[in-house]
Amino acid sequence: MNRTRLQQSIHDMVDSGFTGVTLRVHDEHGTWVGTAGVGALGENSPPPPDGRVRIGSNTKTFTAAVVLGLVAEGRLGLDDPAADHLPGFDLDRRITVRMLLQHTSGVFNFTGEYFEDGTVVPGIPWQGKEWVESRFDTHTPEELVRFALAKPARFEPGADWSYSNTNYVLARLVVEHVTGRTLAEELHRLVLGPLGLHDTVAPGTSPEIAEPHAHAYYRYEDDGVAKTVDVTRQNPSWISTGGDMISTTADLHTFISGLLGGKLLPALLLAEMCTPHPKAGYGLGVFVQETEAGTVISHNGGIAGHGALMYSTADGSKTLTASLNYVDDVSMSLAGAFQEATAKLVKEFFTR
Repeated sequence: MNRTRLQQSIHDMVDSGFTGVTLRVHDEHGTWVGTAGVGALGENSPPPPDGRVRIGSNTKTFTAAVVLGLVAEGRLGLDDPAADHLPGFDLDRRITVRMLLQHTSGVFNFTGEYFEDGTVVPGIPWQGKEWVESRFDTHTPEELVRFALAKPARFEPGADWSYSNTNYVLARLVVEHVTGRTLAEELHRLVLGPLGLHDTVAPGTSPEIAEPHAHAYYRYEDDGVAKTVDVTRQNPSWISTGGDMISTTADLHTFISGLLGGKLLPALLLAEMCTPHPKAGYGLGVFVQETEAGTVISHNGGIAGHGALMYSTADGSKTLTASLNYVDDVSMSLAGAFQEATAKLVKEFFTR
């Protein structure tokens, strides 16, 4: 895909409602970085091309890489009962480490369950005025897990597939129990350090995001009055390893390219990671998508006005990463535009 069309694509994303977009591609023609829109409402400056962004659920791919790194070291097995590494939670012993990484455990999603018939079972506050006013509160991983495990399971372990942030908070606790170290420490040892990812962090309870960065916003109604708040600073412990990390488009490229290029995991484990569940095309921390141009490995994420895209060919040689800033709201009014724009980008970049 030529660079002019890439630039037009991200302008189209801004026209559809995003505040700003930074896109980075690596292919046989080299590296290209483009921006569109603005980094902050009321300003004219574009998003910083090397800006940091809260990457949301791309955190899951990093977390899965850490767990698989420990499997490679013989510290645990993918088919171990997760309960063996999670004392004190009375977790169903049929749930394996693999099921956590593949979203087949059935455990309740602590951010809420959404069923095909439209039924919703609420989780912790993560939307609206309530979330805005509590966004600096601290939540522990154990608190999130206990909240989820007090709810009925969605299905029997291994019987189905359903995306659940709880799985990855449980995976974090597995890592910390097995190693006696924090997830952030193991992340640095197994992923960030080996790949030289200096702009990627697991922030824990810190609300800060280092400069440069674009701004994230949240819109909600208060007594019938619409309010838009800058939520760039927030304590992301409410989502934990479901989506708390910060990175850049450059680091996301280096990560997904290095991971799929075999720099982090043995070939057999990498193959397991990229073997999709038949229902959703989800492997272990990645989506696996078949396109006209071959297999594309990906994960995307969004968290309260920040978002990130991460796509790669199966060998890591051709990548597309992006950071987004926007005005989020309880109606998720940009969800449709997000899906449509990313599908178009991916199709045009990977099939030309």
